[in-house]
Amino acid sequence: MPILVMKFGGTSVATLDRIRRAAKRVGVEVAKGYDVIVIVSAMAGKTNELVGLVEETSPLFDAREYDAVVSSGENVTAGLMALTLQEMDIPARSWQGWQVPLMTTSAHSAARIVDIPADNILRKFDEGMKVAVVAGFQGVSPEGRITTLGRGGSDTTAVAFAAAFDAERCDIYTDVDGVYTTDPRICEKARKLDKIAFEEMLELASLGAKVLQTRSVELAMRYNVKLRVLSSFEEQSDEAGTLVCDEEEIMELNAVSGVAHSRDEAKMTLISVADRPGIAAAIFMPLSEAGINVDMIVQNISEDGRTDMTFSCPTNQVARAEEALKKAKEAGEINFREIVTDSNVCKISVVGIGMRSHTGVAAKMFKALSDEGINIKVITTSEIKISVLIDRKYMELAVQALHDAFELDKAA
Repeated sequence: MPILVMKFGGTSVATLDRIRRAAKRVGVEVAKGYDVIVIVSAMAGKTNELVGLVEETSPLFDAREYDAVVSSGENVTAGLMALTLQEMDIPARSWQGWQVPLMTTSAHSAARIVDIPADNILRKFDEGMKVAVVAGFQGVSPEGRITTLGRGGSDTTAVAFAAAFDAERCDIYTDVDGVYTTDPRICEKARKLDKIAFEEMLELASLGAKVLQTRSVELAMRYNVKLRVLSSFEEQSDEAGTLVCDEEEIMELNAVSGVAHSRDEAKMTLISVADRPGIAAAIFMPLSEAGINVDMIVQNISEDGRTDMTFSCPTNQVARAEEALKKAKEAGEINFREIVTDSNVCKISVVGIGMRSHTGVAAKMFKALSDEGINIKVITTSEIKISVLIDRKYMELAVQALHDAFELDKAA
């Protein structure tokens, strides 16, 4: 039988009624002749509750026990889903990560998937099981301990299963009905995309779009897994949702497919740094060791052997970044006059594979922002993306202006 992977997020399984609704969707696919692997998240709010219990019990917790506790939410959902399917006379059973087994590294709370042997689940399919309900977000380390894949890890679990079992498709059910040209809460003209290329989705996910976890899109692109993003709360059809696929499956590529935004960004500048070979490494190595997620980097023109170095990072990492840089200065590894921080900026990006063959995208973007009186602080580009830092107060205006400028409300 062909295999289909279906993943249900926390809002889709938040109550018993919603679990029953999700189970009915699974039943429809079983009736079509699929063997189905269902990946489930914990019920909405449950993981946060479990994390809170761990932190209240042990502020300096053992990461191995943290994983044992927080992974239990998915186990509950998997059991309830399997029971619901059995009540519908559909042969189903639940699987915890160690039972599959989903083999991971030993990096607790941030484990990477190493292998998913298919034998155990395939044998049960051969024996008449129609649905394997697998607890997402979790696996087992070489030491035999429960591990978790990081927040949003159930998306990654689903794509990894689709790749391991050569599934026909991986359907991700969530509380939105697909991938939009931008956030519909900011721009009422936002349009749902029927298809989007893996590379575009990867950029949008990394730039602030919350529909899919970045690692799941990376896996899908690497193994060419067809992903479909759907709403659990709307009527379903074969054309529903957004298909994330190879660009060759998209007939006409727009110059820009979407506008992404990231609200909580900060701009940090080291004033008067020595302009010498190795200075960039001396600055960014301490930041890396402190776990700072550096994004946009700009170095100014050198004058009298000194230069300024600017970079962006999440606002909640500013204090750690400043501490790491000051320690590096005290140790004599770098020398700068001062650190200037602006925590009231946001990142706006336009993304599109069509940029490879269309000219004038940057000019149109900068003119649209200029027409609205929005000043650009930092610019970075890649082959399919242009990102800028602007004052946060202009975020919604910038998103709407760029959406209009590239006419994203119109289909290709």
